[in-house]
Amino acid sequence: MKINQVEELVGITKKNIRFYEEQGLLNPDRNPENGYREYSLKDVDCLLKIKLLRKIDVPIEEIKRLENGGVSFEDCMKTQAKRLEDEKNNVEVMIGLCNKLENEVSDFNLVDAQAYLEELKKLEKGGAVFVDLTKNDVSKKSMAGAVLAAAVFILFMVFTIVMVIYASITVHMATPLTILFVALPLLFIIMTLTVLTQRINEIKKGEAYEARKY
Repeated sequence: MKINQVEELVGITKKNIRFYEEQGLLNPDRNPENGYREYSLKDVDCLLKIKLLRKIDVPIEEIKRLENGGVSFEDCMKTQAKRLEDEKNNVEVMIGLCNKLENEVSDFNLVDAQAYLEELKKLEKGGAVFVDLTKNDVSKKSMAGAVLAAAVFILFMVFTIVMVIYASITVHMATPLTILFVALPLLFIIMTLTVLTQRINEIKKGEAYEARKY
């Protein structure tokens, strides 16, 4: 089957399917006649397992070890449970700090950020892990860039449509030609909005960051 069918069956984007292939987690056969990938039900099952493990935040490298027999499934789940327990403890530490800030500071302007950041450093030395600013800030920056680029292109297409309509009125352009020159920019606008929606969904899911992380 083709990648579009696999995407629909599994609920994983084509981009991530390709990423898992690049990471060696998936090795679909290729059609000897045209070189295109041909996915089997075994590949679909493999992707479903990857999806399950990624849903519970098992790292890519750990999934590789599972597939290669480098770690048992039981040990993998024990390790992941411990990792999630540590994350839970980190969240509890952050909740405690929020409560402390609420009780100790009444005004944002009075917050001694440096003092509290020093306290965070001590907690980090003790094993606590706080929010990854790279992940959050890069995602926001990527989303803003995608929206800005799409907006500029759409504005240019709208300007093109206005100019075509103006030209058709002033120089009496043939109606079929006017329709064609208006339809093409409209098509580009629809395609741009579709791609932008997909891109925003990818960024929200953290796919760009996951690719960098692993």
